[in-house]
Amino acid sequence: MSNFRWRIGALIFFATTINYLDRQVISLLKPYLEKEFQWTESDYSDLVIAFQVSYAIGMLWAGSTIDRLGTRIGYGLSLFLWSIAAVSHAFASGKLSFGFLRSFLGLTEAGNIPGAVKVVAEWFPQKERAFMTGIFNSGTNIGAVLAPATVPWLVTQYGWRMTFVITGCTGLIWLIFWFACYDVPAKHKRISKSEFDYIHSDPVETPVSKSGDTKISWFVLLTNRATWAYVVGKFLTDGVWWFFLFWLPAFLSAEYGLVNTEVSLPLAIVYTMTTFGSIGGGWLPMQLMRNLQWDAAKARRISMFFYAIFPLLVIFSQWAGSMNMWYAVIFIGIAASAHQAWSANLYTTVSDRFPKTSVATVIGIGGTGGAIGGILLAWIAGHLFDYYKRAGHIHTGYKIVFVYCGLAYIVAWVIMFVCLKATPLKPGKMDTTVLH
Repeated sequence: MSNFRWRIGALIFFATTINYLDRQVISLLKPYLEKEFQWTESDYSDLVIAFQVSYAIGMLWAGSTIDRLGTRIGYGLSLFLWSIAAVSHAFASGKLSFGFLRSFLGLTEAGNIPGAVKVVAEWFPQKERAFMTGIFNSGTNIGAVLAPATVPWLVTQYGWRMTFVITGCTGLIWLIFWFACYDVPAKHKRISKSEFDYIHSDPVETPVSKSGDTKISWFVLLTNRATWAYVVGKFLTDGVWWFFLFWLPAFLSAEYGLVNTEVSLPLAIVYTMTTFGSIGGGWLPMQLMRNLQWDAAKARRISMFFYAIFPLLVIFSQWAGSMNMWYAVIFIGIAASAHQAWSANLYTTVSDRFPKTSVATVIGIGGTGGAIGGILLAWIAGHLFDYYKRAGHIHTGYKIVFVYCGLAYIVAWVIMFVCLKATPLKPGKMDTTVLH
């Protein structure tokens, strides 16, 4: 059997790496931009929110567009546009222009996750999807490691404008490999029949309507509990990851006085840890399904409960960090790692429960919910930090936000699996029939 699906998996891994490299650049350039443009914490928070609002809107557009255009064109278009947006930051001249470009970046980067999850649904059987999702999602961690490893050096050598240009151009190089290698399995010439049969070894999808059409209307999707379970999971937990992504360098600076390249090693350690969490998060349910013969729903539910416990450590990270900074770094790394393990399974619940023709759309709907949760947390965090900074107690602001970060996953798990008791779409007599 050929193994061409793993080359496809490598493509979406690198795309996700580029996605997070592009979005995190601004957090590492924050000290330079604050100095040049006289920004406050609230000003920076507004830019974070501008990105997240557009990301939320973009998720609704991106998922349905990729389902409509197909993965090859839709995903490639998204990456081309966000690379142009990333490069364009070099021409910004103040908060207004940065806000516009952050919005453009958020709108276009929204296509990455819906596109990647759809690729996994097209190229991998159900038992391998969480594992592959964990692998491509680990690209978020690699991107977050590459950023502090390269951006501080680039800005000292070439300035902040050229830093945006250099990092933004990586996506344009990726597009060459994407269009040279990608197509759906049924049209691909480099996949063997045995691998094609293995990819399609799951039970055949049953059409949702009498006509045999597997496309599901937005009305059906938005009235299904499985959709809302996914939205809740994203809304409550995505903001935690966004907070670490955009504020962790500032936290290390405020708490321990680290500046410029001094933050590179702690950030690299945190995001290297999350790589193991991302891949391990997909490995565990795969083993439960293979060795204990659990169905996908049970394996993911139990795994996600296990992962929801570890973020509680972040609540104690500042207390531990008062003794030694590296304790805080390790605690935050464990929490961030658990988030990635959680996310690998959360994404896969969609491909488990919905036909492939609607996967990107549902991922987009949930992504909008996650972005809204991130917007609220960013807005609260920015104002909290400004308030406590004026009072001379910036540490208190971080403690309050860390409590939320620690509790979010347990609360999300209870609502998703106890309160909503989500079930997948099943065939019905009419397109609007939904079985709960």
